[in-house]
Amino acid sequence: MTSTSLFYIIIAIIVINFIVDKVLDALNAKHFNDAIPEELSDVYDEVEYKKSQDYKATNYKFGIWSSLFSVVLTLGFLLFDGFEYVDTIARSYSNNTIVIALIFFGIIMIASDIISTPFSYYRTFVIEEKFGFNKTTKKTFVLDKIKGWLMSAVIGGGLFALIIWFYELTKDNFWLYAWALVTVFTVFMNMFYSRLIVPLFNKQTPLEDGGLRDSISQYAKTVGFNLKNIFVIDGSKRSTKANAYFSGFGSEKRVTLFDTLINELDEDEIVSVLAHEVGHYKRNHIIFNLIASILLTGLTLYILSLFISNPLLSEALGVSIPSFHIGMIAFGLLYSPISEITGLFMNYISRRFEYQADNYAKETYKAEPLISGLKKLNKTSLSNLTPHPAYVFMHYSHPTLLERIRNLKQ
Repeated sequence: MTSTSLFYIIIAIIVINFIVDKVLDALNAKHFNDAIPEELSDVYDEVEYKKSQDYKATNYKFGIWSSLFSVVLTLGFLLFDGFEYVDTIARSYSNNTIVIALIFFGIIMIASDIISTPFSYYRTFVIEEKFGFNKTTKKTFVLDKIKGWLMSAVIGGGLFALIIWFYELTKDNFWLYAWALVTVFTVFMNMFYSRLIVPLFNKQTPLEDGGLRDSISQYAKTVGFNLKNIFVIDGSKRSTKANAYFSGFGSEKRVTLFDTLINELDEDEIVSVLAHEVGHYKRNHIIFNLIASILLTGLTLYILSLFISNPLLSEALGVSIPSFHIGMIAFGLLYSPISEITGLFMNYISRRFEYQADNYAKETYKAEPLISGLKKLNKTSLSNLTPHPAYVFMHYSHPTLLERIRNLKQ
């Protein structure tokens, strides 16, 4: 195979992915105005349903233009040797391969983020604002960007530098060392993400003593779940949308409730949502996802090690000097169809896990408050109650609201 053939394969992958995504989006959009199923008739009234339809249609149209801009920009960058241009700039500053790679990716990532900022600004301050979701200030928006850049530079840059260093030392066996490094980092972040990273963006406070904490503690006690760390996060700082999540292991185990969740749901519903999160832990979903992530990373790094030394990867992107960082980009583009397949599998597993967590909440607490809580959460986020099955299959990590309610009522 020649570098030219690889180049056209990369172009084909990008174009086909775009077409498939837009076809799925169009199929999903055709269901925006479907009649609401009987089981969900109490989620929206007529005015709210019209608002949800407008919200879905607005995001759909915005998604078409933003993704079209992105794919055209990517294709233009490939066709006009953009990677060669950036690589030349990076090489003008240093002869060290690690420094060159860091400068290269720094330019690519910052430029990409700057170009995409108008779209994220429009989504936040026009679309989300129009429909009453946005609580982000312009100061918070800018600070989030800066913090994101710094984290990418320090954490991402550090990990990438070590991976290149492993490659230079061991060549084809670098993937083993890289896998070990990423595994340690993944486990560490799963343990301490809420303690170390979340505070950079949000304020977390222990749930105050009172009826809600007592109810949560009582439930945790009945299922033999040692839960001392219950935190409230200021999600309302950015959006009115609500959420809750479980993180950490051992002494770092904690449940985090968005303040918007506490404001939207009553005490019984909050406990049922927490019972769902405990179900993920009790059914070993957290461990499964962690192990699956580590194994998929190992597989990806191993396949990368088989191809990364081939100069055809760099030549396919029009770069005259073969390098690890260029080869990694070419490999990432070529590997994306496999990533899509593994993503479909993980989404399928995730949907099964959601049913299991719902069932755990039903068995150890009650189904009714979880059903009413889910309805409220979907209502306040103007969720699509009638998505196309193909769109669900390809993109949803959770079952639809209708599927979850039918399961809970069995």
